[in-house]
Amino acid sequence: MRHKFRAGPPVPTEETHRTTPFEVFFDLVFVFAFIRVATFTAQTPTPLALAHSLVLLLLLWWPFTNYAWLANQVRADVGLVRAGNSAVMAAMFIAALVLPQAWRDGSQSLAAPMTLALVYVVVRTVYLALVWHISAGNARLRASLRLRVIPVAVGLILLLFGAVFGGAAQTLLWAAAFLIDCIGGLLIAVFAARAPLPSPSHFAERHGLITIIALGESLISVGVGAGSAVSRWPVLIAALLALTTALTLWWLYFENAAAPAGQALARIPVLDRTRISSVAYSVAHFLLIAGIIYLAAGIEGVLTHIAHHPPQQPVGAPLDWTSAAALFGGPALFLIGRALFLRLTVRHSPPAPILAAGTILAMLPVARHLPALAALALVAIILIALVYYERTSWQPTAAAR
Repeated sequence: MRHKFRAGPPVPTEETHRTTPFEVFFDLVFVFAFIRVATFTAQTPTPLALAHSLVLLLLLWWPFTNYAWLANQVRADVGLVRAGNSAVMAAMFIAALVLPQAWRDGSQSLAAPMTLALVYVVVRTVYLALVWHISAGNARLRASLRLRVIPVAVGLILLLFGAVFGGAAQTLLWAAAFLIDCIGGLLIAVFAARAPLPSPSHFAERHGLITIIALGESLISVGVGAGSAVSRWPVLIAALLALTTALTLWWLYFENAAAPAGQALARIPVLDRTRISSVAYSVAHFLLIAGIIYLAAGIEGVLTHIAHHPPQQPVGAPLDWTSAAALFGGPALFLIGRALFLRLTVRHSPPAPILAAGTILAMLPVARHLPALAALALVAIILIALVYYERTSWQPTAAAR
């Protein structure tokens, strides 16, 4: 194992490369930051907070996809690449800690938003440096890297100005910064392919792991929302419903999407893999993760309502609009992302998930007037019905062929 600590040239990955324990730990840090976004959303349930959380998720997600691609090119746990990834983990951990205070308004301190902006500068700079390190002798990769510097630099400048100005200017500048960085990088990946994916199974596995970790960590919202009222029976029922919704999302992704999509990616010609994977995994999986985080925020809102409601009305008061939108919009966003993911990989997506997503969104005005526990039960019932339908009526492996 001593070769992992050397400072020599990067070690290319092979087609059979699998996710390493170091990469799993790297992903855990990112998921910790995702959950901090959910906590931020639940603590300030306003429409603006939903928009802010989406921008923060972009801040976290796009670097993750870049480093997942980097780890597909060379081993992430060897030499300078390992050192760079370790520095990024430390930076993202700091980012997660300051996320709840990321938005500056009025007389609030500049410290948190500027810290977050500087952390993002570190994360993006280390990435560009590592790509330069691994691209020695690869003229095509070096050329795409020179293009990649442009949206990164513009985004970082806007990010720093947004941290200074605060308020509405921060919202607009940060949203523009991440969109320029993400869209610019995506266009370069699609039209000026950075490099082919040597191991499609590793890339699919890495995104599957981040999804299941996010699902598991989202259950933390149950404990956060319940607080000291965990022994009350309505709280326990809500906790079981939260577990059920997480389990249905797990089933919908891992039983009927992840495996056939990974097999389809492996059959794509090598030169086309980057283009397909950039959209199917980088874009579609962002919708999956955002859906999970919004659902977690909604679940935390439900548990908070029930735990702090008078015992004579145990099912809880109706949710406010923002919490209801997170609770219902999260699963709908997840289902839309899954449909896009399947369409791009196996070239087929059943209509049932889209219908289920539409049903969930259509029920939002009704759920706004239901007790919090009933609203959560309604989401769980729709997802359970979808799982039952797909289990009995749809064979994704046949569609993949």
